Formats: sequence, structure tokens, C-alpha cells
Amino acid sequence: MTRRRFYAPPEAFAPEGGSVSLSADETRHLRDVLRLRAGDEAYVFDGAGREFACVVAETGGRGAAAVLEVRGAAEPPAPESPLRLTLAVALLKFEKFDLVVQKAVELGVRSIEPLLTKRSDVRLRDARDAEARVGRWRRLALEAAKQSGRALVPTVAEPRAFGPFMSSEAPEDFLRIMFAERGGQGLGGLAAGAAGAAALVGPEGGWEEEELEMARAHGWQLVTLGGRVLRAETAAVTACALLQHLYGDLR
Repeated sequence: MTRRRFYAPPEAFAPEGGSVSLSADETRHLRDVLRLRAGDEAYVFDGAGREFACVVAETGGRGAAAVLEVRGAAEPPAPESPLRLTLAVALLKFEKFDLVVQKAVELGVRSIEPLLTKRSDVRLRDARDAEARVGRWRRLALEAAKQSGRALVPTVAEPRAFGPFMSSEAPEDFLRIMFAERGGQGLGGLAAGAAGAAALVGPEGGWEEEELEMARAHGWQLVTLGGRVLRAETAAVTACALLQHLYGDLR
């Protein structure tokens, strides 16, 4: 039988860990969509990598939250990749960036960094616009994690400019790989074995020469994916899959 899974953040669990309360959306899904009743088995993951076997205690109603009794820890349906993978990608138009978030989460990324680059397809109007977009991407990341069996929900950062991202510190054991249409090596030239990697993918219009130089100056390795020009969303998903094949769990 398909595992009936729900999400609740760590703070939704009782201090002693014996019960967990679901959000309004998750409560409606439990009660009205799956039609679970008291005594039914279910699983709850906390987004931080933990999953728990539970039994429905209260289904909620009239604004009340569903409450589940926690029976014990459980293995998530899908294990996490050993590769700590960050995907940094230039802002793309709505449906394209949505696709990247969904597929990157399915492929096991740990975090997503939206970037404002010289040729980004999207320009944020104001802080409210940025907040709305990030909220949507985080909801998509949660749904993709649930669908793919992950108990860890990848983080989606606030959009930031290319320069500050380049200047931010990264763990010393991270491979930093910038995917570019020109001037890069093949994947075969990368170091063997990596515990973590950051993949940087540009917009449809490609990188400005200034951005390529800045990346080189900060120790990023340029990689080119074959001789064909890929759409930005295709390159982002392909980069995730290839790096998981090289260093993660898609071998």
C-alpha cells in the first residue's frame, strides 16, 4: 500500500515527541482527500530529514488541526544522496523556474539559490514580488520532496545578485562548477570523488564575459555540456542528474 505521508515542521511536534499537529492544508488532505479516520496509520516527515510512523488520533474539523500519535522513527521512502548539492540558477520565467525547482528536488539537491544575473529573464519589481515568488518556490520544493519520498525539504534562498553570491564563502571540500556554453572543460576533467558540489547555471541569454571572469577568479571550474545549446531549464536539470551520477546516488 502507498505510504500516506504528511509534512509537519519540527515545532509542530509536542515537546515530549508523543504527538504532532498538522497544518490546515495537511489536515484537509488527511480528512477530506484521503479520508483517514482515527486509528488509521500514517507517516509524518519534518523537512529536516526525519520521518515518523504515526496513528491518527484526531482528524480535526471546524478549524481544529489533525493530531497524530507518534509511534516511533521510520526510514523515509527515499534515502538522501551522499552528495550535498547546491543548485544556483539565474531567474527564469515563472513556469521554467517552477520546473527547475521541482526536478532539482526530485534529483536530490539540498539547496537552491536563485540568482540575478546580467541577462536574467526576470526582473523583480519589489520586495513583495520577491517574497511571493520565493513562497511559491518553497511550496513547490515541499510538494516535490513529498512526492519523491524525501524527508528533507531543500531550502530555497531569497534571490540575490551574482556578485554577492560569488563573494560568499563555501566549504573547502565543495566543487564549484559553472556550466557555460563556451570555454569550459568536459565533465571528465573534474576531480574524482566529492562530498559536496555547487552547480551554477545561467539564463537563456548566457553569461556575460565579466561574469565568467568573476567566476574564474573565485575558483569556479567552467564546464560545457556537449556541442548543443541547451535551454536554461534543461541545463539545470541535466547538471543535477550528471553530478548525482558522478558523485551521488545515480551511479
